[in-house]
Amino acid sequence: MKTISFDDFLKVELRVGRIVSASVFKEARKPAYVLHVDFGEELGVKKSSAQIAALYQPEELIGRLVVAVVNFPAKQIGPLMSECLVTGFHDENGDVALCVPDRPVPLGTRLL
Repeated sequence: MKTISFDDFLKVELRVGRIVSASVFKEARKPAYVLHVDFGEELGVKKSSAQIAALYQPEELIGRLVVAVVNFPAKQIGPLMSECLVTGFHDENGDVALCVPDRPVPLGTRLL
């Protein structure tokens, strides 16, 4: 494992957002959803492609808090311009479980 400095860590903007919509990303090569995530007044709503279809249904995602990287450059994924990276962990089957706060926190709060 390569080590990084604390200054390197501070460059990554990990923020809390609330999923406001989730739909099947039909054009994705692997099963995925298009998520719209609200990061509060400062950052607004950003779009993301998330390969979380194995463990979640779109309707159960609405209203959930997630942690996402919000300062990567936008990335074209098929017809979608992804504006943030929603974070998660692979389980023993390789499916992605979302990284989520265990208590309510204000939208846009930065992970430190």
